Order: sequence, then structure tokens, then C-alpha cells
Amino acid sequence: MPGCFDALSAKLVAAAGFKVTFMSGFAVSAARLGMPDTGLISFGEMLDSVRGCAAAAGAVPLIGDGDTGYGNALNVQRTVVEYARAGAAAVMIEDQVSPKKCGHTRGKQVISRAEARMKIRAAAAVKADADILVMARTDARAVDGFDAALARCRDFEEAGADIIFLEAPESEDEMARFCQTMSKPCMANMVPGGKTPILPPARLEAIGYKLALYPVMLLSAAVAAMQATLAALKPGAGAPMPPAVSFAELQSVVGFPDYWQREEHYKADP
Repeated sequence: MPGCFDALSAKLVAAAGFKVTFMSGFAVSAARLGMPDTGLISFGEMLDSVRGCAAAAGAVPLIGDGDTGYGNALNVQRTVVEYARAGAAAVMIEDQVSPKKCGHTRGKQVISRAEARMKIRAAAAVKADADILVMARTDARAVDGFDAALARCRDFEEAGADIIFLEAPESEDEMARFCQTMSKPCMANMVPGGKTPILPPARLEAIGYKLALYPVMLLSAAVAAMQATLAALKPGAGAPMPPAVSFAELQSVVGFPDYWQREEHYKADP
């Protein structure tokens, strides 16, 4: 499940044949604001990004990062409903204190177990009418330890979450214990350089995961390509120009040929 961050990246994920994509808050914050994933981006900005990504992904289901739900239980319900209206197939709600932090960086804090359970219960109460799934995430592993995080995951199942996400387990044993404990589908978050071991998809599946998220790989690749291109464009730099699609290919990716075809169909008679 590659992480997208704008309409173009979502369109590319769909065109590559993936069955699902995830709109990453880290990546959206970086691409939209040029700022870190530390709660600086607003609900309105994230909702607008969901709308663009979901439309570009087409029939490919999109899971939207709903962060902390942007407030209390009633804010969570609004987030769930509005993400559904924007086209998301599922929304992720986490238990961090607001403003939240990226799951694999320092300084995280979590709300109480009771409040976390209440937020997921609130999300579950509106999901059916909104026609959306709820992914429940806990960041308690970094704050209170693995067993406390696992207890929260059990709470989330009981509260009605459809997918469970224990963020940043620190060993393959913890990953396996998590999947063995849950009855709902579990998601793994693969962040190179993060706290969780990077395992091949086949191993993740064998452990028991149903979803494997790669949230920043497209963003990281795009940054590397842009940096290399900028270095090559500097006068006198002598750096080689990195690989790039042709202008004709670029036109095809963004949809010019389809547009021209439809344009001909709707031309007015002279």
C-alpha cells in the first residue's frame, strides 16, 4: 500500500495496479506545507487533500490519515463523515495528544486509554451511515510499552474498529504477537530508518498482517529526483541529469490524450 500525498501520486499508484492506497499525513504535510508532520496541517487542508487524492485514485480504495480526529469525540465523528463524503474508503484515527507527532519520531504522547476507546467508539457509531471503514491506531508502544499498546488495540476491536494499527513495534516478535492477538485485520507500517523492522511482504503476510503501508517511499523518491535535477541544472555544476519521463510521456500521465479525445467529441458544429 504505497503512500500518496496529492492527486498525481494517487493517480500513479492506481495506474501501477495497486489494490489500495493510503494518504499519508507525513507526506501531505511535506508536499503541501513543506513542514513536518507535527500537527501543523489543519483538518480543512487534509480534507481537501483527501478529496483530490480519492478522485485521482478512481476505483482504487483510499485510506485517509485522520490524525487525532481534530478534537474530541464529536470532532472525530465529523472527520469520519467528511472523509467519507470526500471519497475515502477508510479513515485512520489515532490516540496521540494533539498536536500529534510522526509515529517514528520523538516526543509522542498519548491520551488516556478511556478517551482513546471513546474516540474509536464515536467513530464506529457513524461509520455505517457514512459508508466508510475505521482504522484505529495506537502510539502507546513508545510511551507506555508494548503490552499497554496491545491492550488499547483490544479496546479498539471491542469499540468497533475495522482495521487495527499498532504503530512502531520494535521487533519481529512484537509484530507477530500483535497479529496473533487481534481478530480484525492488522496493518504494518514500513518506514526505512524507523523503529519497526523492515520485512518483506511475504514475511509480513506470514506473520498475519493484511496491509503493509509504505508511507513515504514515493515522497522520498520524488525528493531525491528533484534534488538531483536541481543540482544538474545549476550553471557549471557538471552533474548528470537524472532519468526523467519525456514530455510526451508526462502529457500522457496527466491525461492530455484522453482530454483531446473527449474535446473532439464535444466540438460544436461550425
